[in-house]
This record gives sequence, structure tokens and C-alpha cells, in this order.
Amino acid sequence: MIPRYSRPDMVAIWSPETRFRIWYEIEAHACDAMADLGVIPKENAAAVWKAKDVGFNVARIDEIEAVTKHDVIAFLTHLAEIIGNDEARFVHQGMTSSDVLDTCFNVQLVRAADILIADLKGLLATLKRRAFEHKDTIRIGRSHGIHAEPTTMGLTFARFYAEMDRNLSRLRDARAEIATGAISGAVGTFANIDPAVEDHVCARLGLVPEPISTQVIPRDRHAAFFAALGVVASSVENVATEIRHMQRTEVLEAEEFFAKGQKGSSAMPHKRNPVLTENLTGLARLVRMAVVPAMENVALWHERDISHSSVERNIGPDATITLDFALSRLTGVIDKLVIYPDNMMANLDKFRGLVHSQRVLLALTQKGVSREDSYRLVQRNAMRVWEQGADFMAELKADPEVTAALGHAEIEEKFDLGYHTKHVGTIFARVFGDD
Repeated sequence: MIPRYSRPDMVAIWSPETRFRIWYEIEAHACDAMADLGVIPKENAAAVWKAKDVGFNVARIDEIEAVTKHDVIAFLTHLAEIIGNDEARFVHQGMTSSDVLDTCFNVQLVRAADILIADLKGLLATLKRRAFEHKDTIRIGRSHGIHAEPTTMGLTFARFYAEMDRNLSRLRDARAEIATGAISGAVGTFANIDPAVEDHVCARLGLVPEPISTQVIPRDRHAAFFAALGVVASSVENVATEIRHMQRTEVLEAEEFFAKGQKGSSAMPHKRNPVLTENLTGLARLVRMAVVPAMENVALWHERDISHSSVERNIGPDATITLDFALSRLTGVIDKLVIYPDNMMANLDKFRGLVHSQRVLLALTQKGVSREDSYRLVQRNAMRVWEQGADFMAELKADPEVTAALGHAEIEEKFDLGYHTKHVGTIFARVFGDD
């Protein structure tokens, strides 16, 4: 991913230096386990750790790989240069390249998941704070982009909180599913390496042994991981889309914070555009772009092939780096989002009480009017508001068929905004618990 959309901690996970460090730890821990089993001399296993404080020369490894055309062999050759050929002669014994590559990749995905989980926790805290801040800030709810009935800005934040909380669970599940390692040798039979070596390496790396690997760790795990990232990205876009709508000039119920000195347009000085949330919409597409290739990686030939390899070298860094950046950016947007309660009320009143039509409909049915006739009477008066700019309450009071069932005071009572917010506390308790 380009530096513009990257944060250093996530980028570091995917650096060549980190990758080679993990490879080294896999090989060194495997040597320790084999020495404990008496398969290799203890002094040789100990010698491997001489490279612990030595930075691996990425350029040298690349130079060797240019000849060998094999990245793991290039790394092992460089390791032997550091600790000595005789000391290194038992390194990688009984192992295959996928033992190193797959176990390393999963370590990286676990570390990336830890960052993403922390990102989500930060976003959740911000959404919760804004939800309680605007728990009773009334705004119009919309369906199909059209005014429906009153809701509150707090409920808007609360539903995004609940969605992101589900995403937190998804990420935790994805992390658990991907946290496996395999040191099982060619075609995964342990023919040349004891399963105890796998147990030891996985324990040291915070993984669990893959129950059955076929020289590679099964890619359904990775498909589930990247699918979870795709869902999180879609939720990011969901929030971003709502903010973009609220910032439209005709709506202007909220807008992204506009900093001093910020410019909205090179041509029109008045512009304050929702550039951050538009950016998030695009970034979400990039994360979701990884999902289908990850699913296509599940089907490999027999015990292994490397058709998945080039895909994962790209989507591993790109999807996690992009989502990390997007979650951080969204948290900042929510934290500084400017809310306009007066504009919310103005929008709600734009059609002069029309949003209370359902209450009038229900009241008529409760007075003995059939639902079909009740709907006809309410819609007839509502259309005058739509088409002529009339006042809904006044039209209802002037309609003899309506007043035959409802008195003026009863009609007025149906326009009480508090009716629509009476269960906000109940919903908040469901979302936030005792808080």
C-alpha cells in the first residue's frame, strides 16, 4: 500500500526485516525442539541463536535469491553465512519451505489482527461517547432517502456502535482461526520431523498446531480472515455514507471538521467537501478487493501448489494496512464530527408535520375506522402537504371525515415528538448495557 494510506506499526509487520526475523525464530525454535529430542546436537541448536542480535541483510538475501530463485533457500544460505556452515548444517532439518512461509504468514496476520482489534476498540469508544452526547438530539429518520419518522442522532451513533461491536467479535474469531502453525514437513506427514517440533514452535510463537496440514495450512482459514476484513470495511463505508449524506448542502445535519487553512476546492472557495468519508468509501473497496482472491486460494492442487502465494504477498499487506488506516481515519472523523441540531429540527419540520402520519393512521383505526379508509384519509391530507405546501395538522383538522373520529386535541396529541423517543433509553440499554 502507498505511504499515503499507511501507518507505521502495521507497515512494520510486513517489512522484509520482520518477515526474515520470524523465519529465523521459526528455524531456531525448531532446532531447539529437535535438540531436546536428541535429533541434532544441542551445541548446533545453541549456535543458531548467535544470530539473534544480528540484523539480517535484506540486500544480501535478495542477491542470493537472484541466483537460487528460491527465497527460503536464500535466507538459509545467509543464515549460514552469519553463524557458520558447520553450525548451520542441521537448520531446517526435516522441514519444507511452506513450514516457514505459512507459519510466518499466520504470525503476521495475527499481529495485524491485534492492531485492527485495537483500532476497533478505539472507534467503539468514540462512537459510544458521541452516542451519549446526542442521545436525545432529535433528527428525522429516512427510508429510501425520504423522510420517515423522528429518531435521534444518538440512535444513529448507537447503531453504528452495535455494528462495529459485531465486527470486533468477527475480528476476534478471525484472529483465532488464523492463529495456527505447521511444521509438518513435505506433504504434511511428519515423516522427517517429529510432531513435537511443531508443538514447540507454535507454543513459542503464540499459535496452535494446525490439526492437519498438507504441506500448506488450509486456505479456508485465510478466506475467512479476509472475508472478516471485508465485512469490517463495508461497515466503515456504511458509516461514511451516512456522514456524506448528512453533509449534503440540502441536508447539512452534520459535517466533517473543517480545519483552519483547509481548502475545499481549487476553483470554488466556498466548498467544504466530505473528502475524508469519500476517501473511506474508496478504501473500503480496496479491502473488499482482497476477499474474492482469498476465497479462490482455497482450492489448491493435491497437497500443495503455489497459486496462492502471489495473491497473499499482495493482499496480506494491502488489506490490513488499508483497513488499519481506514479505521483510524473514521475514528478521527467521528471524534470531530460537527453536529447541527437546529438544522436537524428544520429538516424534520420541512414538511409541516407530515412525519406524524402513522400516528394519525393508527389513531383512526383505534377509533373504529377501517385501515383502508384510515390510510385513504391520511394520505389525502398528506398529499396536500407534498403538492401544495399545506400544513398537515391544519389539513387534518379541516377534514370532516377525520374530525368525525378524532377531536382537535386528539389530533394535536399525535404530533408530540416525545412519543418517538420514549424508548431511546431501552435501546441504549440493549446496546451499551448498564452504561
